[in-house]
Amino acid sequence: MSFSTLGLAPELLHAVADEGYLDPTPVQREAIPLVLAGRDLLASAQTGTGKTAAFVLPILQMLTTGSPGESAHRADLPTGAARHDGSHRRPVRILVVEPTRELALQVEESVRTYGAHLPIRSTAIFGGVGFEGQARALRRSPEVVVATPGRLLDHSGQATIDLSAVDILVLDEADRLLDMGFIPDIRRIVALLPRQRQTLLFSATFSDGVRSLAAALLHDPATVEVAARNAPPDLVSQVVLRVDRDRKRALLSHLIRSGRVQQALVFTRTKHGANRLAEQLVSDGIDATAIHGNKSQSRRVRSLADFKSGRVAVLVATDLAARGLDIESLPHVVNYELPMVPADYVHRIGRTGRASSPGEAISLVCVDEAKLLREIEVLLGRWIPAEVVAGFEPDRNERPQPIRLRSGGAGTQPRRVPDGDRAASRRPIPERGRERPAPQRAGGSRAPSPMHPAPVGRQTAAPRAPREAPVRHEADRPSSRQRSGPAGAHPEQGRSPGEQRRARDERHPGPGEQRRVPGASIGAGVMPQRGRRIVLPGERFAG
Repeated sequence: MSFSTLGLAPELLHAVADEGYLDPTPVQREAIPLVLAGRDLLASAQTGTGKTAAFVLPILQMLTTGSPGESAHRADLPTGAARHDGSHRRPVRILVVEPTRELALQVEESVRTYGAHLPIRSTAIFGGVGFEGQARALRRSPEVVVATPGRLLDHSGQATIDLSAVDILVLDEADRLLDMGFIPDIRRIVALLPRQRQTLLFSATFSDGVRSLAAALLHDPATVEVAARNAPPDLVSQVVLRVDRDRKRALLSHLIRSGRVQQALVFTRTKHGANRLAEQLVSDGIDATAIHGNKSQSRRVRSLADFKSGRVAVLVATDLAARGLDIESLPHVVNYELPMVPADYVHRIGRTGRASSPGEAISLVCVDEAKLLREIEVLLGRWIPAEVVAGFEPDRNERPQPIRLRSGGAGTQPRRVPDGDRAASRRPIPERGRERPAPQRAGGSRAPSPMHPAPVGRQTAAPRAPREAPVRHEADRPSSRQRSGPAGAHPEQGRSPGEQRRARDERHPGPGEQRRVPGASIGAGVMPQRGRRIVLPGERFAG
């Protein structure tokens, strides 16, 4: 079957031929006739099998030639429809909602590519860039708008976009929209659209949440599922390389330098981990860059362009940032860290093995990720072959550690505490410079005493009372010779080092210490501290 048998316009067939496509993929063969017939659609196919063209081609056809039912009736609206502000501007006819900026840009580029021979305007609106530039693009009356949910609602709130005449709503990557928590935004967007419309849901996988969303939004939908649920692409060979957690980066560098991995999309779990790994690879002499949600849109676009052009050999990405990336003939995908959700593994390896080009998915797995690997294999319904690279054999005695404890990401071990120090490590560390407040008698509470000491570490809310000068008796008062020593001598001159140290401790007690008061006795309001004892008058201090 060729594209000409699907009923597409000559302009679209010309654009498809310009891209070098000869025959439609299975999802395109089944979805395009259903969309042209005006049916609501719930479609799922393997990643990289042409889902974007499966909805872009028929909606462009319907914009130019009309469509059955309500959409055909609205074909006359752009010529005379008036907006609420009195201007005669063509309304938005097609709305495509994407979960990420990269997907929005990619799909809008596909609209321009396939509509190159048609008088159709399109634009993409998404967050992370200026608002006014997008508002100017919307004032040029595009028929097709590809948007992310948040920025679309921003424009709707500012009245820079009119969605009251949308004929077709496309929710692309519906499972990712669901996972990212966009469902409340989707409901708000749907409330702005006409009740009579055509709705298409496209996704890489069918989850229970996607089916529930389809039941709420679609009317008598047709279902297209051309592959097993959560099945990986057939052209992708998969392998597991077992390695210790702290040798993953060294193994990845070895694979790249040895030529086994040439151009690779490397996945990490976190944005910080992606940045750190890219920097480490650069320090190893490997051209690498990172792409994730914390980077500005211009930097993300530049990083992706450098990777596609071959100026950068390794692109380190998170699951969200890499979702929907279309990189032609990508040879390798490397799971530097296995995903926490098994279905994300299918999305990751689907970045390679696209458009009839074979690819390889390599997973670096340490002992901590054994459970994640088992869950992935259960999802796939088969074992993934495992290998060991010479010189990187894993330590069989290494014990697994919870992934959540490794705040530094893969390759970073938590600080080990010796058995003898574990009790000490659990004690609270007092803040520097803060002293424990003196015991206070409040509200009939028991005064501290040797039999009822105050709880250690407990602080009262009342302010500390000013320290009163101790009452000195004449018998306790040192003589002038003891007090000052020889004329002109320093007060501590003539004392032994131990006596000088004890004298300084009396004058300047440290944090949490009590001052030794001559004449004081136990029960006289001076609280004994743990590990210290009160020196009574006439008693010799044993330092």
